[in-house]
Amino acid sequence: MATRRRRNSKKGSGTAGTFLLLLLVLLIAAGAAAWLVLLPFGPHAETFVEIVPGSSTPHIAQQLEEAGVIRSRYAFDLLRWVKRGSLRAGEYRFDHPATAAEVYARIAKGDVFTIAVTIPEGSSVFDIAARLEQAGFGPRLSFLDAAREQATLVSDLDPKATSLEGYLFPDTYKLPRKASPQQICATMLRRFRAQVQQLGLKGNVHKVVTMASLVERETAVDSERPLVASVFVNRLAKNMPLMTDPAVIYGLELDNRWRGAIYQSDLKFDTPYNTYLHPGLPPGPIANPGLKSLRAALAPAQSDYLYFVAAGANPQGHSLFSTTLEEQNRNVAGYRTAIKKAGSH
Repeated sequence: MATRRRRNSKKGSGTAGTFLLLLLVLLIAAGAAAWLVLLPFGPHAETFVEIVPGSSTPHIAQQLEEAGVIRSRYAFDLLRWVKRGSLRAGEYRFDHPATAAEVYARIAKGDVFTIAVTIPEGSSVFDIAARLEQAGFGPRLSFLDAAREQATLVSDLDPKATSLEGYLFPDTYKLPRKASPQQICATMLRRFRAQVQQLGLKGNVHKVVTMASLVERETAVDSERPLVASVFVNRLAKNMPLMTDPAVIYGLELDNRWRGAIYQSDLKFDTPYNTYLHPGLPPGPIANPGLKSLRAALAPAQSDYLYFVAAGANPQGHSLFSTTLEEQNRNVAGYRTAIKKAGSH
């Protein structure tokens, strides 16, 4: 009997030893997994990883490991198996050590790297091209070429369009670092279409957008936009030249003749956009208007005004409207006097 008790004791001791060994292995594995997943790792300098659509999780994990963003591709695979989420394509920027769990969460969320570019209302294609070049999206000429070459994208809206001028909606855009000029144009055009659909823009879109671009460049005061539009409508009805400087400037820009300020000789230089020499609207938009100017072009105010001194030139910050040339001359004289006083302070 005593012998049997000793054998059972040895058997129990072996089972306990195996259990302890297994527990130790599990603890070590758990510790290793925690070390791989929870301990920050990664670059201290800016590092970009681009995940193309359709990439498998093992391939993404390999990319991240090779870029030095994560410590182990296998740990990343494990996270994917545990979380059972989906990973999103795009370019990601890593510039500091992070845990594999944090990296996974960013890619699952689609926290892709973008560059924010703000396009103010009234920007022309020349202005937009300069801003994009400054933001690192390539030479300005590349964007100007793309805006001209893709004019057919708005043929349903404006069969006369020779570029996308007027149809690149002013807004703040978050653009991928490698976005091409063509992609940027398409993005801005989609925003335009979405906005004008809500606005209910129909009919002669070319005329409305051209008018809105003139309004946009002539005043930054929202309440004045319908009045400015009314001046243009009234002058067109009387077959009077619009005599708007921003259109003249745009024509000079197209001819590479713009010198940063408008001179008397510029007003006499013949371009299709010189509204001192040619009656009617210019051949197309001279800028990209915002919603308020588009609304003003769609619904101008009812007025008898035929003249105005633009708010942008008035030190008092508002436009001066008049119905006769005599009133306009008085307003211009008052404006010049105010400019001299402002310059003397």
